[in-house]
Amino acid sequence: MSSSAQQTNVYDVVVVGGGINGAGIARDAAGRGLKVLLVEQGDLANYTSSASTKLVHGGLRYLEYYEFKLVQKALAEREVLMGIAPHIIWPLRFVMPHVKALRPAWMIRMGLFLYDHLGGRKKLAGSKGVNLQQHEAGVPLDDSLKKGFIYSDCWVQDSRLVVLNCMDVEARGGKVMPRTRCTDAERSADAWQVELTDTVSGQIQTVTSRAVINAAGPWVAKFLGEAMHRNDDKDVHLVKGSHIVVPSMFDHDASYLFQNTDGRVIFAIPYEQRFTLIGTTDVAYEGNPADAEASDEEIEYLCEAVNRYFKQPITPADVVWTYSGVRALYDESDEENVSAVSRDYSLDLDDSAAPVLSVFGGKITTYRTLARQAVDRVAPLLGAEITDWTGKVALPGGDMPNEDFDAYLAAIQQSRPWLPEAMAWRLVRNYGTAVETMLGEAGSLADLGEHFGSDLYEAELRYLAEYEWAMTGEDAIWRRSRIGLMLEPAERERVSAWFAGQNTKRATA
Repeated sequence: MSSSAQQTNVYDVVVVGGGINGAGIARDAAGRGLKVLLVEQGDLANYTSSASTKLVHGGLRYLEYYEFKLVQKALAEREVLMGIAPHIIWPLRFVMPHVKALRPAWMIRMGLFLYDHLGGRKKLAGSKGVNLQQHEAGVPLDDSLKKGFIYSDCWVQDSRLVVLNCMDVEARGGKVMPRTRCTDAERSADAWQVELTDTVSGQIQTVTSRAVINAAGPWVAKFLGEAMHRNDDKDVHLVKGSHIVVPSMFDHDASYLFQNTDGRVIFAIPYEQRFTLIGTTDVAYEGNPADAEASDEEIEYLCEAVNRYFKQPITPADVVWTYSGVRALYDESDEENVSAVSRDYSLDLDDSAAPVLSVFGGKITTYRTLARQAVDRVAPLLGAEITDWTGKVALPGGDMPNEDFDAYLAAIQQSRPWLPEAMAWRLVRNYGTAVETMLGEAGSLADLGEHFGSDLYEAELRYLAEYEWAMTGEDAIWRRSRIGLMLEPAERERVSAWFAGQNTKRATA
């Protein structure tokens, strides 16, 4: 460990990884009274957790792999998460056209029956059959598709879910440090000496922690070997999933789940009011997860998959944006089909000296249960209680009366009639009740400061910089929001220049 490092603070838990698992674990631990530090080498949700299909779902296709426990766990979480974050999580109806040659109707009906009943559904609507010749969802589809099925899942603003968990960590006395890499960790019987390197300034500091939780996502095994000097032989599969975004392919609120000829399923989802999100692929990946991007083959694959269903075909030339993320899937089987590798998670605890717990696998939908189980494993070693509290307390911005988004949006529009309707919807969908902090005493659009394009004003950027750790234009317009889709290249550059002009003070532990 560097001799230039200096002792600055002592923690109960250092969580390495600022994706959804690390953020959820840090929030859970902070709420149990533990002194928590979360560090992330990039921006919060910089990688995998901002590159999902944006769904809180049970995973209908996992039933084919007999993942009943995983599906049940995920289905039960949908309504819990809707309750604590009604601004960024909401119901979606999915239309699944039936293609007899791919899956028989009886199999789909049986799967949907299980999907309706495994998770104790109360709020979400159940599944049903639909005549596509008479339903609005059938209008953009090929005329050969006669019938289908409709079921429910939920949408989530994925990277915002990470940020909101981190905001709650600090509200509960913890510390969150993006752009801080854990470069070394030395273990003794009762503590870890953890070296942290600021990836912006290069500054090095050392903290002491009673426990370390490794939630480094696709870097989980690399972190164990390089920073923690452990050579555990874990069978971690790196899998890349890519998505494409195209101009809207239909004008209703339902989404589609399409069966593909290779046995996979493809989603087509209304996105940011003007677009359609299509994904995902499943490709074995080697290399640095930070460099993942959609290949030409993946883009072509997704276009071809949806073109089997829609009347109006798309080509790679129609794609306005792509993104890719790498997941670390933990599996001890000899399964070569990466789509069949379990999306469930595994927790590995070594308490032979100062505890270290590593998180393998997982998915956004089950992040809260993963976090609870992870903290439950280390809590007795740190004198903290075993409790399940995170599903009962709203995340920042989610404290809307009666969890009623529509009523709260109407109240905002009534109190601020100068806000354009679409802008009010976007702000409340992203920030919930925190929109009142953002707008402050503004009485007109002019009071929100410089206008950067679309409905992005300086007041939003200032809020993101002050409350949500945004340090660059990319942080603000591609992770804290997706308004980058609505901006011209020159407007995006102006946002980046605004952040470059801010004297952002870097925090220390």
